[in-house]
Amino acid sequence: MFTSCTINLTGELVSTNSLLTFIDVLFNKEKLFMELSIGQKVAYPNQGVCMVESIENKKIGENLMNFYLLRVLSDNSTIFVPMANAKAVGLRPIIDSQQYKNLINGLGEDFDEVSSDWKIRLREFNEKLQSGDVFKAADVLKKLTFLSQEKKLSFREQTLFEKAKFLIVSEVTNAGLANESKLEGIIKKLIENACLLHHITQPDAISKTSH
Repeated sequence: MFTSCTINLTGELVSTNSLLTFIDVLFNKEKLFMELSIGQKVAYPNQGVCMVESIENKKIGENLMNFYLLRVLSDNSTIFVPMANAKAVGLRPIIDSQQYKNLINGLGEDFDEVSSDWKIRLREFNEKLQSGDVFKAADVLKKLTFLSQEKKLSFREQTLFEKAKFLIVSEVTNAGLANESKLEGIIKKLIENACLLHHITQPDAISKTSH
């Protein structure tokens, strides 16, 4: 079958389909970028909620690049994120009301088995928190709460527990979806229910993870 072709600027023969794809990417490359506006609140992995303070141009080597300047609301520090990499690093708008409902519903549900190997647990928890996904942070919080019911959490586990809780509470409250003190009470009650369900569905789970 004959394929329609054309000659590119270097004299090479390329298919028309490939050329059209290249042109589409070239003239619509802004679609590849996350479009955020100044003043918008966003979630940045492992940092929590940030405000888009400005959009700036910086010369990196020979290239002029566009950056989002983010202000971390929890400590007032700043982060520069290349617009081209915003999605790749996990930058995203904070949750909306429907996602909040899904989050609340999920907090009270049972969860999968917690690894009996503390090294695997810590790696899993760290990866989930670094992903920037608030639902994964909720899973970490549930599992660490479950572990704390049988044994005292290690320093690293306690740090991850506080981090997971902070990421959830800060995002929900900054989205204006709940009052902080009221939210913490709701989270505690829902997770207690999730842990109770886990005890019922996996009665031997505690003994497997108590070391």
